[in-house]
Amino acid sequence: MPTVRPRSLDPGSHPERIILNLLSQITEARLMEHLKRIIGVRHHGTAPEALEAAGDYMTGQFRAAGLAIRNHWFEAFGHRNRNIVGSIRDGSGGYPRRRPPLILGAHYDTVSNSPGADDNASGVAVMLEAARLLSGLPLSVPLVFIGFSQEEQHCLGSTLYAIKAGRAGTRIQGVIVLECVGYASRQPRSQKPLRGLPVAVPDTGNFLGVVGNPEAAALKEGFEKTARRYVPDLPLVSLLVPDAGHGFPDTRRSDHSPFWDAGYPALMMTDTADFRNPAYHQPGDTLETLDLSYMVNVTKAIVAYLADVGISKD
Repeated sequence: MPTVRPRSLDPGSHPERIILNLLSQITEARLMEHLKRIIGVRHHGTAPEALEAAGDYMTGQFRAAGLAIRNHWFEAFGHRNRNIVGSIRDGSGGYPRRRPPLILGAHYDTVSNSPGADDNASGVAVMLEAARLLSGLPLSVPLVFIGFSQEEQHCLGSTLYAIKAGRAGTRIQGVIVLECVGYASRQPRSQKPLRGLPVAVPDTGNFLGVVGNPEAAALKEGFEKTARRYVPDLPLVSLLVPDAGHGFPDTRRSDHSPFWDAGYPALMMTDTADFRNPAYHQPGDTLETLDLSYMVNVTKAIVAYLADVGISKD
């Protein structure tokens, strides 16, 4: 799919006008095109070619959007794996360095027998659209987009990335990980309870879960404020968990958790996976089960927040 560069506005435009312009360009059709290219078993053992093809597709989309690209390579399971990192250039051809970067990430691998539409082609599609739309902004905050590999193998790709960043003393303003953001239901009792969490969870599965560590309190509050302003019909259920989530293991089940362990502020955005989606990790996790209107709202919330932070003059 050719990447359509976003319609631009004068850099001096009011931030709200810039954001509304970006949100008007988010469509089900564009998300659908990404999903069609990504969905299918993407596993180092049962479908290594498809895993590589998904990585190539992300790389091509990042390149077409004008991002600078690098690969974080690692050997595991008899396969040469890569985290794919795309960074937005500023208008001078360099990178904005005034603040530490904000990272938006999503894993692109699957378990061995699932086409992984919700888990996690949905997250990758949202990330790609965010990168495309945000790539033309005059930024005061660096934005970095990462496709993580081997999340299904104990978050290996993100663990190695976070360890490397920590050892290098890399400053990171925050990390947002998209983990299963495509399945929703407006039927009562479509959401299973998440027992033990210190927050009430509705029994209707149409909300976006926002889960962070205490270090991510400002990140969570900023996202909530922006999402409620620009996407008021997207329900949110948010919480912060102490001790890197070790007291609530279900909150650790994605690529945000290695960043928690390294002490970085990080959020997971999720439809709650198997607490809502009966096809989670199953052959039935297909395109037809996704709710594209829900995905559009998730994309809008992410783009609005990153745009608001990225063009802030504070």
